[in-house]
Amino acid sequence: MREMPRSALSFQESQPARPLGLLAWLHIDLPLLTGLLLLAFLGLAVLYSAGDQQMVLLNKQMIRLGVGFAAMILIAQLHPQHLRRWSPWIYLLGILMLMAVILVGEQGKGAQRWLDLGIVRFQPSEMFKLSLPMVIAWFLADHRLPPQLSRLLAAGLLTLLPVLLIAKQPDLGTAILVGAAGAIALFLAGISWYLIAAVGLSLAALGPAAWYLMHEYQRQRVLTFLNPESDPLGTGYHIIQSKIAIGSGGVGGKGWLNGTQSHLEFLPERHTDFIFAVISEEFGLVGVLALLCLYFFIILRGLYIASQAQDTFSRILAGALSLVFFVYLFVNTGMVTGLLPVVGVPLPLISYGGTSLVTILISFGILMSIHTHRKLLPT
Repeated sequence: MREMPRSALSFQESQPARPLGLLAWLHIDLPLLTGLLLLAFLGLAVLYSAGDQQMVLLNKQMIRLGVGFAAMILIAQLHPQHLRRWSPWIYLLGILMLMAVILVGEQGKGAQRWLDLGIVRFQPSEMFKLSLPMVIAWFLADHRLPPQLSRLLAAGLLTLLPVLLIAKQPDLGTAILVGAAGAIALFLAGISWYLIAAVGLSLAALGPAAWYLMHEYQRQRVLTFLNPESDPLGTGYHIIQSKIAIGSGGVGGKGWLNGTQSHLEFLPERHTDFIFAVISEEFGLVGVLALLCLYFFIILRGLYIASQAQDTFSRILAGALSLVFFVYLFVNTGMVTGLLPVVGVPLPLISYGGTSLVTILISFGILMSIHTHRKLLPT
């Protein structure tokens, strides 16, 4: 057989493999997209049941999902280096919006969290679940890791500022998620376990002071978490009814559309924060385990993308966004089952909502951008 010239062979081997197909052209990661679509379809089915089969509710959620997936695909087209350059400006814009919320924001249910721009009404706090890990990854990417103490303190201040502004609205649930996003990004930068332990002990020592800084309804939530039976018809009603719904589902569940706690109006907020209880009642332990497997598949895919990233900014950002998604799941399921205080965190891509849903899908657009814009190295 005639041998190919060595120069031609070297040139051929040095060329990156070019993936073909529409999904590759659109910078879409197929495994991640498949998991998200399955979760979205499951969410629509559960929402149809939890919302008393109201098509108006379902149509609104489908529109929001359409906007979210469109935004995800759009963000996936951007090169991660563009996101890196824009990170500090996005963070600064978010801070200005949080200040505007305090000054001229709209009130609802006792909180001042929304900005009405005429065309759209949204919560600026939601964008910090994206912009905070972005700015921390940008801040630490060009320096030696693990970061020096001075840079850690500066990154801590970048985290603390939006957390305090969000807590002032007040919105404790979002403040926790934003704080977790910043903390996870710092953790992925390689800070030592000794420092993590020191910070944990310091926060524990500040617990009594934090108690007096909390609003009365927030303190009541903590007391209700410790003993929900102390006020079964008042502050403890949500969690008691949620536990009843979860327990009544058993192993196989009562069947889709056959939940009694939700359809007989016993379970409050059943289409938003407590929709996990509806899933547990109608699909039982088997359905819950299947749902958790789907969630963990998405999270593991995100962590795999982080492990394959080729620069520090992308690794920290992809890992932080994946683990923030896990925190969403952990906090919601924890509060619905009585393992955590009720803080108003939705079940991601399942609960009825707008800004939070779109924000989550944008985060997966960033993950797809990081994964599909890699420089494919020759093997």
